[in-house]
Amino acid sequence: MLTLNDSTLTVDILDPTDATACAHQGLRYCWGGYIWQVRDTKAGELFSGAEYPNPNPRPFNGQGLPESFRHAELGTNRPLILENSRGFIIGIGHVEPDNAGQLAVTAPCAWTVTRSPGTIEFCTGQSGDGYACQLTRRLTLDGRTLTSATSLTNTGGRPLPLHWFAHPFFALADRLLTCDLPASWGMAENPGFALDAAHRLTFRRRFESIDDGHFEKLVVARGTVLRAVVSHPKLTGIVFSTDFTPDVCPVWGNCNTWSIEPYLATELAPGSHRAWQLRYEFGPVA
Repeated sequence: MLTLNDSTLTVDILDPTDATACAHQGLRYCWGGYIWQVRDTKAGELFSGAEYPNPNPRPFNGQGLPESFRHAELGTNRPLILENSRGFIIGIGHVEPDNAGQLAVTAPCAWTVTRSPGTIEFCTGQSGDGYACQLTRRLTLDGRTLTSATSLTNTGGRPLPLHWFAHPFFALADRLLTCDLPASWGMAENPGFALDAAHRLTFRRRFESIDDGHFEKLVVARGTVLRAVVSHPKLTGIVFSTDFTPDVCPVWGNCNTWSIEPYLATELAPGSHRAWQLRYEFGPVA
C-alpha cells in the first residue's frame, strides 16, 4: 500500500506494481491511483464501500475513492475499444475471455510510480488494434484537501472512446446521508431519494441490505460543474467537486454507502488530449 500523509490525514493507495494488491483489483476501476481509504488521525477511516467493513470486498464493488474507465457504454453496454471481447481497458491492461467466457486480464498495465512531497503520480501507456493512449493519474494531499487529476492522450491512429466516471463511497450515519447539490441541478421523482427546495438530497428510507438500494440519474445543468456538500458521521462534512460539467451524473446508495458519480462520455481524436480533476475538501472532526 502506498500512502500520502499530512498532519491530520493519511491516504491509502493501492500499489499497481505490487502483486499483492491484485486481490483488490478487477476490471472495473483504474489500477493506478486507486484510493483505498482516507484516515483521520482522530476520526479513523472516512470512506465506505458497498460491502464495508468487509476488508476484502469483491473487486467490482471496491471501496474508498476509485475511478473507472468503462469498457462498455453506460445504458447500452456497447463495447468500447474491445473487439470480440479482446483488447485493452484503459488503466487496467489487455483482456480476453477466459475458459469460462469471462473477461480476464492477460497483461496488466506497466505503471511508472513517481513520488514527490505531497504527491504520487502514476503513468502508463497502452496500445492495440490501432488504439493507443498515454494515461497519467496524479494524487495530491495538501492539508485537508485531496486532489485527483487525470490526463489522457490519444497516441493511436483511431478515435479513442473516453467513458470515465468517479465512484466515491461516502460513509452513512445510521444508514442515512444528506448532500447539497448545485442550485441549477435537478432530479426526477423516484423511490430512493428526495430533493428539497434548497437542493439538498436526502434518503426517502433506510436501505436494508447490500442488495437493497437505488440508482438515479441527476439532471445536470449545462455549463455547471459539480459541487456537492456531503454529510459525514465523523466530520462536519466533505465538499466533493469537479472542474468539468459531467455529461451524466448518477447517484446510488445501499445500506453501507452512497455515491455520486460524475461521468465523462466523449471521444478523443488521434493526437488529442483531455485533462480533468476531482477535489475532496475534508471538514474538521465533528
